[in-house]
Amino acid sequence: MQLRPEALDGHLAKGLAPLYVITSDEHLLALEAADKIRARARAQGYSERDVLTVERSFKWGELLAANQAMSLFGDKKLIELRIPGGKPGKDGSAALQHYAKDLNPDNLTLITLPKLDWQTAKAAWVGALQQAAVYVEIPSVERAQLPGWIGMRLAAQQQSADRQSLDFIADRVEGNLLAAHQEIQKLGLLYEPGKLAYEQVHDAVLNVARYDVFKLSEAMLAGDPARLVRMLEGLKGEGEALPLVLWAVSEEIRTLLKLKAGMAQGRPLGALLKEYRIWGPRERMMEPALRRIALPTLEAALQEAAQVDRMVKGLRARQFAGDAWDAMLQLALRVAS
Repeated sequence: MQLRPEALDGHLAKGLAPLYVITSDEHLLALEAADKIRARARAQGYSERDVLTVERSFKWGELLAANQAMSLFGDKKLIELRIPGGKPGKDGSAALQHYAKDLNPDNLTLITLPKLDWQTAKAAWVGALQQAAVYVEIPSVERAQLPGWIGMRLAAQQQSADRQSLDFIADRVEGNLLAAHQEIQKLGLLYEPGKLAYEQVHDAVLNVARYDVFKLSEAMLAGDPARLVRMLEGLKGEGEALPLVLWAVSEEIRTLLKLKAGMAQGRPLGALLKEYRIWGPRERMMEPALRRIALPTLEAALQEAAQVDRMVKGLRARQFAGDAWDAMLQLALRVAS
């Protein structure tokens, strides 16, 4: 059965199922959910633990053997199967389907996976797990949700902060939920319960951002110049390769142009998004971005991207002053503004 992450505590209070699956790209939240299951299992007498990680040399017979093997001391056993790549392959697919149909009542199994893409999510082995397991899919905490998430975490340790402070923390931990968790814990150690002043938050929180070039398009689509500038400066400071940044921005511009052209031909946006495999947060951002950005702006931006490419390669681009990173910023701001 599918279980919402926030319902996990209530479920575990009623007892344990024989099989759990956690899928998420948020490592912190997946770890916390898995820890809750482990703690409940220990309390219920699952004192032995086997941990299996699916790597290139992994043999799926190890999973079946672990499920069939008796505990050395006759205790109940927790079996953890970690699939970091999210794709078990042909042999793994067959093994997981067989495993789901033949659960050992003396064992509890916990399978952890990254977030599955839409094609993998339709695979037979995923369907078999969803039928047999308590299936917990934990969504990513998007940038717009991050201040609220931080506020809830502060409330859990009897602290609060105003929106300016929450936004400040969110800006400092861009793309790094674990860092946000650590900063929140640090605030709990430094200050008493109650409302935190902005100065307290500012003095305590470090700049622990981890900028992701593939998140850059979110700021551009959202029309958020301040975040865009901050991310580009962060990527430059971290030594990111400018050709990769340019490629990511150029691909987004090309996608917007394709969508604009399709809509001009009378095709519905939903069908176009499906055709170009655009889903998740990016899908939700496309419609307002397409309303905001005019076709001539996109056409000029694509020509501008070609000039930035010439600069990256050491060729002249007369219309740009400064270095290639400055030109990259001008290009991205053209689309975001």
